[in-house]
Amino acid sequence: MSDAHTEGPAPGSAAEAAAADPGSDESLLRQIAGALACLSRHRTVPHPVYPAKVQNAYNRLVLHCLRRGEQPPGSIPEMVRWAYERPLRAWPLDLPAEARAVDDLLVDPETRLPHQLCLEWEVDAVDPAAELFENQRILEALAECRAARNPGAYTAFRSLLTTRPVLTGAELALLGGDPACGMLLHHVIKRCYEPVPASYRCADSTYRQCGRCRCLMVPLPDGGHRCELDRCRRDGTTDTGSSLRADQGGLYQLSRPLRMFVTSPGLAETDLEAALRRRFGITAEMWPNYDAYDLRVPLPDGRFWAVDVKDRVNPVQLARTLTPFRSDPPYDRAFLVVPRYRFRDNEAYGRQFRRHLPDALTDRVTLLDDRTFLRLVGDELAARPGTHSDATEGDRHA
Repeated sequence: MSDAHTEGPAPGSAAEAAAADPGSDESLLRQIAGALACLSRHRTVPHPVYPAKVQNAYNRLVLHCLRRGEQPPGSIPEMVRWAYERPLRAWPLDLPAEARAVDDLLVDPETRLPHQLCLEWEVDAVDPAAELFENQRILEALAECRAARNPGAYTAFRSLLTTRPVLTGAELALLGGDPACGMLLHHVIKRCYEPVPASYRCADSTYRQCGRCRCLMVPLPDGGHRCELDRCRRDGTTDTGSSLRADQGGLYQLSRPLRMFVTSPGLAETDLEAALRRRFGITAEMWPNYDAYDLRVPLPDGRFWAVDVKDRVNPVQLARTLTPFRSDPPYDRAFLVVPRYRFRDNEAYGRQFRRHLPDALTDRVTLLDDRTFLRLVGDELAARPGTHSDATEGDRHA
C-alpha cells in the first residue's frame, strides 16, 4: 500500500517522543538519508557545489562526530562510502535499540543506489508537512478520480503502477487513449514515469527486466544484474531477467520512490489477492472506495476483513506512521499484513512493531505475515461447516 494514506502521527505518539528525546540522533539519520537519496537522483556529479540538502547533512554529521570525539568523514564522497560500507549499528549515532540492531547498509555497495531502508529513513515521520514524491502523485490521482466519481479508474491506475513499472515511449503515449484510466489520468501517469538513465543500459544497448517484479535491473561491475527491490534481491532467484530494448520514443520507468513504495507492496497485495482466490475461492475487492485500504476480504458468513499490506524494512517507523483504517466500506476486523521474508530477516519484527504502535491502535489492527494471514482465513472457513475451502494441508502449515 502506498504511504499516501498515512498522515503525521497524532500528538503524544511514539514518533513525537523520539523526536523529543535528546539522546536520539534519528533526525540526523533522516537528514543523512535524505542527502543520500538526493545524490542518487542526480544523473551527474553535482558541480560546482553540492545541493544545500546534501552539504547541510554532511556538515551536521561532521559537527556531531567532533562533539563525540569521533573521526568524521573527510568529504561528502567519504560520507557516501560510510553508507555502503558501514551498517547502521556501526555509525556514531545514538539510535533506539531497534534501529541499531538493523544490520543493513543504507546504500548498495555494488549499484551505489540507496537501499529501501535509506528511503524509509528519508521520510520524516515527525513532520506532517513532509511528503514523498509518490504521495503527491497518488493523492493527485485520488483527487481526479473522486472528482470524476470513477473509483474504477483509480483501481486501474494502481494496477498499472504495480504491474507495468517500465514502459516504452510508444506505450506511454498510447495510455492516453486507454479508457480504464489513461483518458482521465494520463497527465498524472506521465509524471509518474521518467526517462531511464544510461546507468541501466547493458553493453549491447539492451536493458534487463526483472522476471518477478518487471522493474529494470541494475548492471553490476562483474557483468551480472541486480533488482533494486528488497523482495526480489532477498530470494536470489532473479539475477538474470529478460532482455528489453527501447523503441524510438525511448524507455521510461516509474520514479524510484514509486517503485519502492507502490510497486513493491502492490505486488504483495496482488499476490495475496491471487492466493485468496486460488486457495479458498474468495474474491477480494482491491483498493475499495478510493483506497480506503488495500483488500476487502468477504467471508461466507457475511463478515468482511480489511487488509492493508506493507513491505517495510523498519517496523518501528511502520508502527509510528500507522493510522486507523477508514471505516467506509465497513469491516469486522482490520489486519496489517507484511511479507513473510521481513520476519525472517528480523525475528523481532512483530515485537518491535507492537512496542512502538500508538496505544489508540493497539486493539484496532492485527499485524500478521502473509502466510499466517492465509492460514487464519483457512481456519475461519474450516471452523464453519458448509463453507468452501480448498486449502491443502501444506497451505495450512506453510
